[in-house]
Formats: sequence, structure tokens, C-alpha cells
Amino acid sequence: MTITENPTRVRTVLVTGGAQGLGAAFAKAFAAQGDRVVVADIDGPGAERTAAEISLSAAVPAIAVTVDVTDRASTDALAAAAAAAGDGRIDVVINNAAIYATLTRAPFEELDEREWDRVMAVNLKGPWQVARAVSPLLSENGRIVNIASATVFSGSAQWAHYVASKAGVIGLTRVLAKELGPRGITVNAVAPGFTLTEASHGLIDDAENYGVDRGSIRRPIQPDDIVGTVLYLASPAGAFVTGQTVVVDGGRQFI
Repeated sequence: MTITENPTRVRTVLVTGGAQGLGAAFAKAFAAQGDRVVVADIDGPGAERTAAEISLSAAVPAIAVTVDVTDRASTDALAAAAAAAGDGRIDVVINNAAIYATLTRAPFEELDEREWDRVMAVNLKGPWQVARAVSPLLSENGRIVNIASATVFSGSAQWAHYVASKAGVIGLTRVLAKELGPRGITVNAVAPGFTLTEASHGLIDDAENYGVDRGSIRRPIQPDDIVGTVLYLASPAGAFVTGQTVVVDGGRQFI
């Protein structure tokens, strides 16, 4: 679908995993700059709460959609709902939904096969399912930003399923950039370091100090530290950046 861009129109931005944590931070940031935000999450009530919070102060009310990113019918329905919320098309997609804090850490030989399959289904198949569903509805010069993880570049012992799934997201990003580029659509990945969210506090003891001593910028990473890069990649300023993975970790990976 090719539609001429109108710089005065309100963009429609779809954020998966938007009920809390980084996803909620992304949703709020896009809403604050005047975009129409679709908050999508498997936690329907959580998505409703975030959308309602955004709508209290946003110029354009947010909407909430319950979605299972592993299910084709569910992602198709999400894409249709997001397009219907605006003018029939979607401008920006943030593929943020992932399994993270509830995972079991174990040597790779001991990881539960069912958990491995579930991680791959949500963290890797999910972004593919969403991209497939939204592709016909993406505006010319649309944007997809996939959320990967900085741990792909350093490895994380006893977390093979998570690291492998996020490495797959980076590979998927490059392929989608090649295939969607002729339509003017950019596809990039952002790889955050360990970021303080509701989930991370429950994952590691003393989360406030985790990794701080390994960074060039020696403080905890907050959701707002990741938001700026996502906004840039989704903006007109990022129109010639595609197929890239931007690590946002305060310099921890090269120390």
C-alpha cells in the first residue's frame, strides 16, 4: 500500500508489550509528542491502565488492545485495530513484547525445552508475526523498531534462551530492513543494557547497582535513557538509518 505522506497528520504508533516497563515508557513518550498510541499487551487490563493514564494528558487519546504476539489471528486483529484507530494505516511499530523476568536461569544443558520454545515464540516469532500483520498497513516511510538486548554482544551465562532469542531479533531486523526498504520503510533494533523496570527489580538482587561499575556512565540505566534512541529512529531524522542495531547501555559492553 502506497500512500502519500502528510506531515500535518497525526501518526499512529503501535507499541507491543506496552502495559508496563520499557513499553509503557515508549508509549508515553510518543503520546507526549502528539502521536496516537496503541498500547498492546497480553495483559489486557494492564494495557487499559496504561492507555487510560496516557489519555489523561495526551492531545490524542491512547487505545488499548489485548494481543498474543505468538498467535497469527491475534496479531492480525491487532494490526486491524491499530489501523482503524487512525486513518487506515500504521506509521510506527515498536516490537517490545518479550518474556524476561519470569525466565529460569540454568546451564544450557538443563534449560526446560518448553520454556525455550515459549521464549522463542514470544521474543522472536512475536516480532515476525507483528511485522507480517502490519506490513500491508504500514505507511510509506513507516518505521519498525525492534527491541533486542545488549546481552547479545556479551553473552549471559545460564540464560541461553533469552540471549539467543534476542540475537534472532537482530537478524530479523536486518532481513526486514532489506525487504521493506524499497517502500521507504526503515527497520532498526535498539539493544538496551540492564534497565531498571518493574520486571528487573524482581529478577536480580540489588538491581540498582547491577553492572554500574562496568559502565562508562556509572549509574543505573532508566527507561528514559532508552526512549530517546527509539524516538529518533522513529522520526523523520532517522529516515536514512535502517538495518542497524543501536546499543544503549552507558558504555558497559566495551569496558
